Amino acid sequence: MPYDNSLDEQLFAKSEDTENGRLTVSIYSYNGGQKKIQISRETKDKQDNLKFAKLGRVSKDEMGSLMPILQEALSNMN
Repeated sequence: MPYDNSLDEQLFAKSEDTENGRLTVSIYSYNGGQKKIQISRETKDKQDNLKFAKLGRVSKDEMGSLMPILQEALSNMN
């Protein structure tokens, strides 16, 4: 069965702006299934426009910003 965007429900999303862009923690449920956390990164280009980038490695400062959001997301998974 191919992926169907209309079945992907976003249950929670919160972002934190950083000097290099934005980190976002989201909770999704596909087709009423198990809730899963997604962490995404958007970086700024030369014109300060945000564009999706691979999350990859996270700095200590970025993780410090993410931890409270991750804890909030976990409490929303019940």
